[in-house]
Amino acid sequence: MSVISQSVSFSPKLRRAINDVLGGSAASVLTVTFGLSYSLLIFGGPLAPYLSYGVAATFISSAILAAVVALGSSLPFAIGGPESSTAAMTGILASSMVERMTLADTSAPLLAPVIITLALASIATGLVLCGFGLTRMGRAIRYVPYPVVGGFLGATGCLILLGAIRVITGHRLQFATVGQFANQLTLSELAAACLMAIVLYLTWHRSRSSFGLPAILVGGVIAAHLAFWLIGISSSDAQAAGWTFQPPSSINFMLPWSAAELSRYPWSQLPELSGNLIAVVFVTASCTLFNTTGIEVATQREANLERELSVTGLANLLSGALGGYTGCISVSRSVLNFNSGGSGRLSGLTVAAISALMLAFAPTLLGYMPKFVLGGLLIYLGADGLHKWIVQSRRRLSFIEYLSLLAIIVIIVQWGFIAGILIGTVIGCATFALSASRVNSIKFSFDGSEYRSSLDRSRDDQAVLSAHGGKIQGLNLQSYLFFGSANRLYQHVKALLGRHPECRFLVFDFKLVTGIDSSAAYSFDQIKRTAHDRGIRLVLVHLPATAEKALRSSGFVSQEVSIVPELDHALEWCENEIISLHRGREAEEASLRDWFTQILGTEPDALELMGRCERLEVDAGDIIVNSGDAADSMHFILDGRVGIMIPTGDGRTSRVRSLGRYTTIGEMGLVSHAPRSATIQAEVASILYVLSTHQFEALKSENPILGQKLLTYFVSVMAERLTFANRMIAVLRR
Repeated sequence: MSVISQSVSFSPKLRRAINDVLGGSAASVLTVTFGLSYSLLIFGGPLAPYLSYGVAATFISSAILAAVVALGSSLPFAIGGPESSTAAMTGILASSMVERMTLADTSAPLLAPVIITLALASIATGLVLCGFGLTRMGRAIRYVPYPVVGGFLGATGCLILLGAIRVITGHRLQFATVGQFANQLTLSELAAACLMAIVLYLTWHRSRSSFGLPAILVGGVIAAHLAFWLIGISSSDAQAAGWTFQPPSSINFMLPWSAAELSRYPWSQLPELSGNLIAVVFVTASCTLFNTTGIEVATQREANLERELSVTGLANLLSGALGGYTGCISVSRSVLNFNSGGSGRLSGLTVAAISALMLAFAPTLLGYMPKFVLGGLLIYLGADGLHKWIVQSRRRLSFIEYLSLLAIIVIIVQWGFIAGILIGTVIGCATFALSASRVNSIKFSFDGSEYRSSLDRSRDDQAVLSAHGGKIQGLNLQSYLFFGSANRLYQHVKALLGRHPECRFLVFDFKLVTGIDSSAAYSFDQIKRTAHDRGIRLVLVHLPATAEKALRSSGFVSQEVSIVPELDHALEWCENEIISLHRGREAEEASLRDWFTQILGTEPDALELMGRCERLEVDAGDIIVNSGDAADSMHFILDGRVGIMIPTGDGRTSRVRSLGRYTTIGEMGLVSHAPRSATIQAEVASILYVLSTHQFEALKSENPILGQKLLTYFVSVMAERLTFANRMIAVLRR
């Protein structure tokens, strides 16, 4: 029986292991396909004779990155490997190194210096990422302006497109080489690759099916060979004509750290490559953070960014040490693995094992791979990146920010990453100088126990709000909200909610906010996700039109977010929700006798006061008393709500206070006989009981004890109002 029970208890583990292997195998199809594409992208042109070394470097990088990310990532199902953006940067670095070497010496050997350069870039990237992760400085990338990041990644998409054309045709797309594209074979290859990219867009791009991309790529290979067979072209003829790749005879592996190769390395070229080296580090760090965030959104799992940076840094260090190049966590492969049932670290280890096996099988596979399939994949990836940063980003950016993004893309493509880095830095500094007039974006904070709406409530309702006012947390914002201050606001909100887990309403007052940029909208998306996870309702007050446009374009504004014109009305709504939650809505009509009994202590006194009051019923909008009238009565509000209105100087009136059921108004004038200082108007249909001056004086004369009780009540009401007003003043003076 013990053996049977053990087999049953192990069956869930076995099932998870099988799911991990299957998910990892599905992700491996993407890793292999992307790996072959990146090999051709990096080792093209003058480096084409060394493609066998490039394939080896690619799958060594894929195996190491997948294994290290699998073992160390905070997301157990994460898959790492070379990405399109990092591969494009690596290709630019390799191409720049070859150009400088051939200018200096056309007979200089290229392979070893290029491998050393890529390895050094990977090691430098690993050191920087580990430094960011260990010192918790990974969030520093958040302070890079959004147009600068978009310009870098948009230029990356353009460079991938140009690299795809070189992979398909064997020629660079330049004005000097346009004539080489004017032949039927080259145009046919480009047309087939574009058709493949269109198929990817019309199918996988729109559906995002888990197994869609692998199935389309495999189907493209089968369709190509079927077409060759139908028109009578053999595999060797297709290779000779340039439709498929010439496979290397074997995969050649090279460790670049021999003393002889290091001594011959052109170290004097490194300073000129510094801009491209910085670009490799920057793009890898950006992709690590952006991809991690994308996986969080797609899988609803939270990651540790500092840990991801450290793990990615370690993976790049090992990849560089073994002659590989840079990479990071992959969104497409991680999400494919997750949707395929993979949830553990065995998935990444499966990808690593299959990548290592490709060192033996890649030559055979590459020989059957049509150029237009891999080229079409690269065209799709490049076009998708350009569409994201040139078209879709227009809705999230202001006109100036969008022009800056386009300028950075053009500068990088035309003059390289050194110029792009310089221009991007200038743009970032200018944006910061214009927007960061103040550092602190929070003028003051408050909660519902110390700062309330102007609606006077019964003592019972006040007791509920005093006990549960902490459920309302408010922040009065100020100045311009930009990429840095908005991120600090997000950190402040996280700390605030950590201190007040009881919070259910989070109120943001934008009355003093001068503007908001697209990067800040991302921070508000983070606040929204945090609030949603805790069951908190967001309430935005005094939201400027420009800020509302930015938040709507980012998708922040939804049914989970309330936009209210005034803070007073927002607080009143939140208070009503809290009172409704903790006390329930009273179903019975208010009892004047019970209320007066509570005030005076005895039912006979309540009955006598009721006999001296006159019932008054008013509709919404009715004027009860006018400013300047003689104070000849006071009002007990049995049901409804009235507002105290004062003139604003421009012919209009403004509400300074509201009074609800079981409250009184006019008691001060009843005692002092001073003229009315404000107009009292019914806000909703209301029922009031009026105690005139004549009845009040008669009551004091005929029943002094009852008169004293009533005066004591008046004093207690005014004392409560004065105490609460003092607390509000103290909050405003913070």
